[in-house]
Amino acid sequence: MLQFRGSILHCRGSFGLDFATARAYTARVTHPDQAKLNPTKTRAFVDKVWSDSIVSTLVEYIKIPNKSPVFDPDWQKNGHMERAVELLYGWARDHAAPDMTMEVVRLEGRTPVIYMEVPGVGDRKDDTVLLYGHLDKQPEMIGWGEGKGPWIPVLEGDRLYGRGGADDGYAIFASLTAINALHDQGAPHARCVVLIEGCEESGSFDLPYYIDALADRIGKPSLVVCLDSGCGNYEQLWLITSLRGMVVANLRVDILREGVHSGDASGVVASSFRILRHVLDRLEDSATGALVPEDLYVEIPRDRIEQAGRVAEALGPALWDHFPFVEGARPMASDGTELVLNRTWRPTVSVTGADGMPELGDAGNVLRPFTAVKLSLRLPPTVDTARAAERIKTLLEADPPYGARVQLVGNVESADGWNAPAVAPWLADSLSRASNTHFGKDVVYMGEGGSIPFMGMLGAKFPEAQFAITGVLGPESNAHGPNEFLHLPTARRLTCCVADVLVDHATR
Repeated sequence: MLQFRGSILHCRGSFGLDFATARAYTARVTHPDQAKLNPTKTRAFVDKVWSDSIVSTLVEYIKIPNKSPVFDPDWQKNGHMERAVELLYGWARDHAAPDMTMEVVRLEGRTPVIYMEVPGVGDRKDDTVLLYGHLDKQPEMIGWGEGKGPWIPVLEGDRLYGRGGADDGYAIFASLTAINALHDQGAPHARCVVLIEGCEESGSFDLPYYIDALADRIGKPSLVVCLDSGCGNYEQLWLITSLRGMVVANLRVDILREGVHSGDASGVVASSFRILRHVLDRLEDSATGALVPEDLYVEIPRDRIEQAGRVAEALGPALWDHFPFVEGARPMASDGTELVLNRTWRPTVSVTGADGMPELGDAGNVLRPFTAVKLSLRLPPTVDTARAAERIKTLLEADPPYGARVQLVGNVESADGWNAPAVAPWLADSLSRASNTHFGKDVVYMGEGGSIPFMGMLGAKFPEAQFAITGVLGPESNAHGPNEFLHLPTARRLTCCVADVLVDHATR
């Protein structure tokens, strides 16, 4: 088991470079005009690393049931987190960039972090880029296809099925391979910090402690690259401009101390399920799905509305037809722009779990004593989610019908969303060139419906930084659900795009 607690491993590099060779590499970087990457060489390098070692390592990673701590409270005892750390750390050690330092940082009682630093080369070698990913996973879920499962890696054509490959196991491989692609061609780059956490799927509650502990070592990045998001299709690069915030809470309604015969009690005692429906009507209009409290909405920025229109135009019916609707079902709106805004800038609530209800085959004629549900609220990027959580708690618990006990039980989790700063001209040009070079189509900007708490944290901590948030979670990839897969050609192309952006950042 790895036991690094402050000790640092110094690496000579994935190509067996000694320090004299590394200095010779540094001397080759002489002028920004000579620093652009040859796309053919970049693709050849990236494809070889993916084929030779990344896919096989991801196969082993998928086998590890490394569920995030919220879903595996005994994660330390079970050891799956440690196995995942060992696997990814070992690959990074074997594919280290020249003079890279790396360690597993551990704060007492918290999930570990893999931390790597690669010294900068060129005129902007003292600048910093932060590249982020995570290694924890969502739970199993049901509904996996025949022969597939969360911990059963299946390579089927261009798709690698299994939990965590796309969300977000590939990130450490893509980040370090992009950096090594620069070294392969003698291209410049800023100092690179790679940070892989183990708590993202639980809301990153451990991460602020590591950001504080590592603040002096991280420095002040001028560019943050995050590979933990989605893409509208697999045909071009997608840059994420916003992320929704979230509130997760368990709502419970108790009306009886124990279950009673429904023939005796119905009409006298209110159903706990009906009380729950009544209380939820305060929060959501069940006919439209729109949330009722006006203070959970924000005015959507004009540029985000315009971007939503371009996303709708680029995707057309692909906005909704990749979802596994039953026959005859349809999306909540017919206008594509409205659908994009619904999933990126408007609040929603979903019931993602229930308790107090027996399986259908076990359900008798009994008026149940309680009903409990898990609520997952997605909130606009600029809403204060802690304040929203208090608002929701007050709304749902006040004046309970029939004097029932209505309460949010357990911890109420909240995580703020994020709205990206304006994209600098150099980054916009770089993303466009990279997308056209490696995908053959221009970049598309879109908001994302999910949450990455790390982004809001960094946005507040580094307000002057530029952000390149992207990912491989495209149509049918089904993060958090059954049949999650990593689209391998997209992951390779994205790796090449990251390499191009790193060079452009160093020569801007």
